Amino acid sequence: MPPEERLICRFAAEPPQEALPAGRWAETLQAEFLAACLRIQPDPDDDVELGEVGALVYYPDRTWTGRTYVPVTARTTTGLDVFGHVSFVPPDPENEDYDLREPNHFAATADFTDETAEANPQWRLDLCDEVIGGWRGEGGRVAAMTLVWGRALTGGGVIATAELAGLAVDQCPLADDRFTLIAPDNYKSDFLEIHLWDRGGRELARESLYEDDDE
Repeated sequence: MPPEERLICRFAAEPPQEALPAGRWAETLQAEFLAACLRIQPDPDDDVELGEVGALVYYPDRTWTGRTYVPVTARTTTGLDVFGHVSFVPPDPENEDYDLREPNHFAATADFTDETAEANPQWRLDLCDEVIGGWRGEGGRVAAMTLVWGRALTGGGVIATAELAGLAVDQCPLADDRFTLIAPDNYKSDFLEIHLWDRGGRELARESLYEDDDE
């Protein structure tokens, strides 16, 4: 096999390990995420009323560099979307420290947007993203390791992929039409595209993280 022309990390994150959160585990994540929502501070000049956060929607877990990320979205009573994630150090059942045998070192982020899928009927994918680290490549160039989570707004999809310059760098099976990716972005002037595929390998949708509003 010849050498790769493009040296970039691929499939760096562990695939999802658990089912979508439920029960007491979902309650733990909910407490962390709602605490992050309380820290949201809208710009006073925008005259935004966040409202109360409704039912949380969880996305598949992904683990990278020793932390597990569980993305979350929710609708508020004022019609906004809140989005973010809860991350933690996964449990180590063999650790002598009992506290480390359970998920620990929790952290959560949250933000909001008024750009909802209902207000954009042309969307086929509803995406959120956040840079969670970096990957240093050739010549000191740094790729932005980006957590991307979303849901398919068109039926028939079974898997989502992240592509950089036409190269698949991550993929995730859909769970209740939801997926989570961790992939390098903004590297050598190349940017991520998210693709949705059906069971037969046919592309159903694609979207860049950098689409202009008028596109």
